[in-house]
Amino acid sequence: MKKIFECEATVDKLDEITAFVEEQLEELGCGIKDIMQLTIALEEIYVNIAHYAYAKLDENGKTIPDTGTGPMRLTVDSEDGKVFLTFEDQGMPYNPLEKPDPDITLAAEDREIGGLGIYMVKKSMDDVTYQNKDGKNILTLMKKL
Repeated sequence: MKKIFECEATVDKLDEITAFVEEQLEELGCGIKDIMQLTIALEEIYVNIAHYAYAKLDENGKTIPDTGTGPMRLTVDSEDGKVFLTFEDQGMPYNPLEKPDPDITLAAEDREIGGLGIYMVKKSMDDVTYQNKDGKNILTLMKKL
C-alpha cells in the first residue's frame, strides 16, 4: 500500500494533506494514539517545508519565511507493522536532524526559539531519517503500529 500526495508546499494545503494521511492511517487500522502522533508530526514537518523550503534569502543570507513555493510529495507506506511518511521537496538542502535538541529542563522563556517541533517528532516516532538525493530533501518518519 503506497499512496502519494503531491502539492505546492503552501500552508493552505495543510487541511487537505492531513485529511489524506488520516484516511490512509484509518485504512491501515491505526489506533487513535498512533494517528494523533503521526498527524502532529505531519503538521510539524509539512508546515516547516511550506514556510522554509523554498523561501528567499535576505541580503544577510537569512531565510525569509513564506517567500516562495515549490513542489512537495508525501508518500504514505506500510510494511511489517510499520507506517512510513516520506516527505520530499526540492527546496534548500536542510537536515532538521542536525539541529540540537532543545534543553527542555529550562523554562520556556529561557529557551532559544525553534527546535521544539522536530524534537517532538523525533520523540514520538520510532525512527526519523534524512537524506539529500538528486537535489531533493527526503525526510522519512517511521512509526511501529
